[in-house]
Amino acid sequence: MAKDQKQKEVKTAGTGRSDKIVGEAVPAIVEEVIGRTGFRGEITQVKCNILAGRDEGRSMRRNVKGPVRVGDTLMLRETEIEARRIRSSVSKGVYT
Repeated sequence: MAKDQKQKEVKTAGTGRSDKIVGEAVPAIVEEVIGRTGFRGEITQVKCNILAGRDEGRSMRRNVKGPVRVGDTLMLRETEIEARRIRSSVSKGVYT
């Protein structure tokens, strides 16, 4: 290593995520399947209604990986962040 170069300090204190996520899981029921998203259409965007917790009664958009249909119950680790809307009219996968 040259004289001018300094070694980079390695941060070991946390990942930069919020500590609010560590709480209990909150149940939410799927109201509507909006569409498919993701690079290959592997993610389903749904509208769900939160059944308990601080945001009880709130309807929000979430991205779900795996099989999901209307009436299913999701256990959400956090209810503060909502998924972005699917903008394009072309969607991949089975749902349009």
